[in-house]
Amino acid sequence: MGGSGGRDLSRYEIDALERRSKETLKEGAQPQRRNVFISFATEDLALVNFLRGQAKNENSNLDFIDRSLREPFNSENVDYIRRGIRERIRLASVTICFVTENTAQSEWVDWEIRESINLGKGVVAMYQGERPPRNLPSAIKEFGIQLVPWNQSELTSAINQAAEERM
Repeated sequence: MGGSGGRDLSRYEIDALERRSKETLKEGAQPQRRNVFISFATEDLALVNFLRGQAKNENSNLDFIDRSLREPFNSENVDYIRRGIRERIRLASVTICFVTENTAQSEWVDWEIRESINLGKGVVAMYQGERPPRNLPSAIKEFGIQLVPWNQSELTSAINQAAEERM
């Protein structure tokens, strides 16, 4: 039978228990899904769609909410296009720049990287294969943006780090 033979807890003890409980819950919590904008050359759309598929696969370690464009804006008005892209970047905490041999020639990728930095977003550059391409957008070099291979755990780690260290 239960009794009330014990003593009441002090405010200090209650606060300590509360802190310990919160820490325990935090340790067991799922990592936060990041809002991500993917910057890429149009020629690389099929590969980017594969990356998007990995992020949606529940068996994948890669998990983010894609805020990037599905299709290019149907306009030749540069200001209109920039406004639309800027709004998508604003929704993200991190920009992933997918770099290939096509990227340095892209009309938009360098601007998207610079705009992401101007908006205080974290930026990560991801490449496929053994090493990054030789020609990279100038903003990657200029801002010392981290280059990571297309590897789910490395990319996830880089996204989380970039989100936490936002400029």
